[in-house]
Amino acid sequence: MSKLSNREKILAAGLQVVHARGFNGASVRDIVQAAGVPQGSFTNHFTSKEAFGLEILDHYFASRRPFVEETLQNAALRPLQRIAAYVAAVKARLGRDNMRNGCLYGNFIAESGDVSDTIRQRVAQALGQTEASVAQCLREAVAAGDLRPDFECADIAGFVVSSLQGAILLSKAQQNAAPLDRFERILFQTILR
Repeated sequence: MSKLSNREKILAAGLQVVHARGFNGASVRDIVQAAGVPQGSFTNHFTSKEAFGLEILDHYFASRRPFVEETLQNAALRPLQRIAAYVAAVKARLGRDNMRNGCLYGNFIAESGDVSDTIRQRVAQALGQTEASVAQCLREAVAAGDLRPDFECADIAGFVVSSLQGAILLSKAQQNAAPLDRFERILFQTILR
């Protein structure tokens, strides 16, 4: 097993710190202390906190890719089952930390007035890819006859992603799964039935 470089330590520990405290709430000092590296290591590897933020978003996106592939893009499941698997997996992941950390994307969105346009665009791009996967599931559900032919797949996909992000933020604020449970119930009993 190879030893992590200071850069890798900063990214790994920094992702956890930012996820727990928010991007604005995580100082460079907090990040390097969590990584166990000298403070100068941060500036040796990242030109700015914004550059670091972009890299942890990319790191988070890469770590989420298998999650999306196993759920929303899993051809072994029927289209609506994929969406259900995704929501269940989100709830399970958030439940592991008792809803304290939420979704890194949503956390950045909540701080969007205080982060750069570049970071905001990166978050929007990542959520847009999730939205595209949900829309694909919905189109396949229409083709399979599981949803009516005039179902507004693109609009509903956008609604699903934005509503899920809102439910995650509320679950984080309340530190319980009730908002996520409500989202799931309404999604499958009202919108996707």
